[in-house]
Amino acid sequence: MTALGVGSGRAARGSLTEGAARAGLTARGVIYLLVGALALQIAFGGSSQEADRHGALEEIAEKPLGSVMLWALGIGLVGMALWRLSEVVFGAAGPDGRKWTKRLASAARFVFYVFVAYSVLTFAADEDSGGGGSDGGGGSSDQQSRDVTAGVLELPGGQWLMGAAGVGVIVAGVWIGVRALMRSYHKHLRLGEMSRRARRAVDVTGVVGGVARGLVFAVAGVFAVRAAIEYEPDEAKGLDDTLRSFADAPAGSALLTCVAVGLVLFGLFSFVMARWRRV
Repeated sequence: MTALGVGSGRAARGSLTEGAARAGLTARGVIYLLVGALALQIAFGGSSQEADRHGALEEIAEKPLGSVMLWALGIGLVGMALWRLSEVVFGAAGPDGRKWTKRLASAARFVFYVFVAYSVLTFAADEDSGGGGSDGGGGSSDQQSRDVTAGVLELPGGQWLMGAAGVGVIVAGVWIGVRALMRSYHKHLRLGEMSRRARRAVDVTGVVGGVARGLVFAVAGVFAVRAAIEYEPDEAKGLDDTLRSFADAPAGSALLTCVAVGLVLFGLFSFVMARWRRV
């Protein structure tokens, strides 16, 4: 193959990867915006709607052209998974993008987004078939967490496995929050092309949104550890129950409101990343 052919192939692959990444980040932003908005409804009015991915999909399904939006969201998330897979195979953007630690992190993200994309596309297909999305997407995050926890606890050494998984989620939550506070996302952005106002906006959404997201992860991990210690699957909580648990804390509605606003801001941050991220 000529040098021109190789260069053209790389350019095509780069364009496809960039399109997939930006579509995926946009889809992630939509989900976090809706989850944050649903959490705000819970904080102010005690809404019974689930503040998780399943609740967000139900919210979309009720809108005009909801089915089209659901399929677009699912395809966007497939793009996110393919982008992460490309980072595993070819390396991520940046000078250290080919390190094995980066590839391993991308592999974990790939598996996660494959699951998320599958759940969204399943929900969309169920909606189109007249099922109303009631069983699509694997059900609520709370029920999924209880089912998975129950299955893990039945395994040999299940309590230890569940406890280790919970600690891992706590560590991930702290890592997400600390990286947001340190503004580690700066190295992924084309800051030189952004105005001062845009950079200020990205820092507000990136820091506050990242800290809120990390806090939710960490609290969910605490519940997973408690489920392992007490050998009780019902102690594990999905996103909806985790968010509702903030309302039971001191200054509960105010705390939940802050977290919900943070998730909305993280959704906006995802849109910023879709526009300005290096891929």
